[in-house]
Amino acid sequence: MTTVTPSAGEEIEHVPVLVVGGGPVGLSTALFLTRHGIKPLLVERRDATSRLPRAPGIQARTLELFRSVGLEDEIRALEAGDTRPYFEGGILRTRTLAEIDRAEVVESPALDGPDISPVTIMGCGQDRYERVLLRHAEEAGATALFRTELVDFEQDADGVTATLRSRDDGTERRVRADHLVAADGASSPVRRKLGIAQHGRGTVFHALSIYFRAPRLEQVMHDRKFILCYATGGPTVMTLSRLHGCDPWAGAALYDPERESPADFTEERCVQVVRDASGVPDLEVEIVATVPWEGAQRVAETFRVGRVFLAGDAGHVHPPAGGFGANTGIHDGHNLAWKLAAVHHGWAGEGLLDSYDAERRPLGTAMAEQAMLRNRIRHEIAEDGDKERMVDDIVVTLGYRYTSSAVAGPAHAAPLLPGLDLSGAPGTRAPHVWLRRDGERISALDLFGDAYTLLTADARWQDAASAVAAGTPVPLRAHRIGPDGPLTEDGADWAAAYGVSRTGAVLVRPDGFVAWRSPAGDEADPRATLRETLERLVA
Repeated sequence: MTTVTPSAGEEIEHVPVLVVGGGPVGLSTALFLTRHGIKPLLVERRDATSRLPRAPGIQARTLELFRSVGLEDEIRALEAGDTRPYFEGGILRTRTLAEIDRAEVVESPALDGPDISPVTIMGCGQDRYERVLLRHAEEAGATALFRTELVDFEQDADGVTATLRSRDDGTERRVRADHLVAADGASSPVRRKLGIAQHGRGTVFHALSIYFRAPRLEQVMHDRKFILCYATGGPTVMTLSRLHGCDPWAGAALYDPERESPADFTEERCVQVVRDASGVPDLEVEIVATVPWEGAQRVAETFRVGRVFLAGDAGHVHPPAGGFGANTGIHDGHNLAWKLAAVHHGWAGEGLLDSYDAERRPLGTAMAEQAMLRNRIRHEIAEDGDKERMVDDIVVTLGYRYTSSAVAGPAHAAPLLPGLDLSGAPGTRAPHVWLRRDGERISALDLFGDAYTLLTADARWQDAASAVAAGTPVPLRAHRIGPDGPLTEDGADWAAAYGVSRTGAVLVRPDGFVAWRSPAGDEADPRATLRETLERLVA
């Protein structure tokens, strides 16, 4: 950080981006920014990263993003055993956990596959992966201030001036940032100060997370594998998660706020809730922690006001059904980080920043609706047509579509379609195909991350990309895939997967989404076409 002195004489620190919130969304946003040469300041009012295993499902797309910054292996190493069988076990409903062999399978979601992604979904609580994100963000130049809160901010045409306060001694400091990212949760003080309204169904249920130890519970459940199980036989419905391991177990008790409150859930009451759910009256239970929360559906009316952006729960909150919350927020941060960096480095305009709201808000709205559908189905309060409107998890997490000025192609009717279609259309995630590079097997997704990337098998387009790259500040590289080059196919026909011929070309954004393609590649002047397209995409 550099220090500048305004005309009034007040010393003020300057940072390129101020990130408010140190959960998965804020930490990943800070990390992604560093990978694009931006060293942000992150502030978090808590004293450390999470100590509880929340948000335990890391979707394939999220792990792809961690792979893109070199963290796949380190994140995967945090997995407690092989969690794949638990995902395959689906969502269950039973009277008690002791009767789980007769449980109803409520959902069996499709999650990933070797022809769809180079990675697989995994279970890991945010208490483990947040520490990895923080360490790598700091090593790459980010500054993280814990026990520090944003108490006020103002923005003007040139930046955001924020007042930060230490929760240790109350001292305040002033920071000037080019942009501010609010990853400060569902109650987002930043969103409230900006006066951004929300729409949606509001609160739909209240719950209390109960983290507990119960050594005999695995035996009670006969080692049944599942993502989540609803135990409905006791006076209080409890759900049990299996994805992060069992030390501690993660349960959630539903309650009616008109009849009781979190204060009514004493340690003795929580022990009884777990025993009732287990079906074993004398089950040994140790309560580790309890956290009240609410399941709600709310989406902000905009994700951008001037130089301030909302990410994660600050922009869209929904019930945890589907595990879309933290994952979607991490995807928000990834989408935003490269765009902020592009503007900061001077090769993109305000239109690219506008595309963040245009892309992520419709998707946040659609994902919130999908979470609501799952919530109603799981709680047996589904409305007519709910099951028909529900799209599979793999579509929600990998098959979403963008329509914005940052995509050169026809507008999509909706961000989510009923079936998975990863065929290289502009606005969709680039298809995964296996390739060989100098003898090493890689995914096509490994070619993307810090620049626009042109894929082609035709020397004309490769030459055009090289010429354009030499005359523009926009980072652009080209890969010619064919038997006589450093990149060769390893199985699938890459051109067919991307919807182009062997003379065609595909332009992929730094975030791995297809920006433009020429199926036939028969443009008279490839260089002019590529230059004009690129200029339009980043304007």
